[in-house]
Amino acid sequence: MAPKGSQRTVNRIVAENRKARFNYEIIDTYEAGLVLTGTEVKSLRDGKANIAESYASDEGDEIWLINSHLPEYLQANRFNHEPRRRRKLLLSKREINRLRAGINREGMTLVPLKIYFNEKGRAKLELALAKGKKLHDKRETEKERDWNRQKSRLLKAN
Repeated sequence: MAPKGSQRTVNRIVAENRKARFNYEIIDTYEAGLVLTGTEVKSLRDGKANIAESYASDEGDEIWLINSHLPEYLQANRFNHEPRRRRKLLLSKREINRLRAGINREGMTLVPLKIYFNEKGRAKLELALAKGKKLHDKRETEKERDWNRQKSRLLKAN
């Protein structure tokens, strides 16, 4: 058996917002902790979460994750949590100030990219400061993706 410290674990992604990179131009990313109850953590460990329609909001001196869906943990009966409650994000003051400055700029928003468990087993949220893409930007991204795919096929054939 290997010593305890030598085992290397990989971050386990629980929920991912796949449309975020298509709908938004990612400017900067941050890692934030989540304030969760026990049943929310158990629900996350089951791999049941949805952050597709969620966003983060700046209220007072704190950043909150809004409209994320963590379903109830079935074995918790009356001690369960509310599935769509607002969850506080744990960030340093400096990061909060940077995010607040970014939000105040034209067209910037806070978009959650993924929820995962880090090496220590803590639930983390990858948060992005992003700017919404226009329709022509989305088309350009799609063309570039198709060209890269076709280019790789051509290189494989040779």
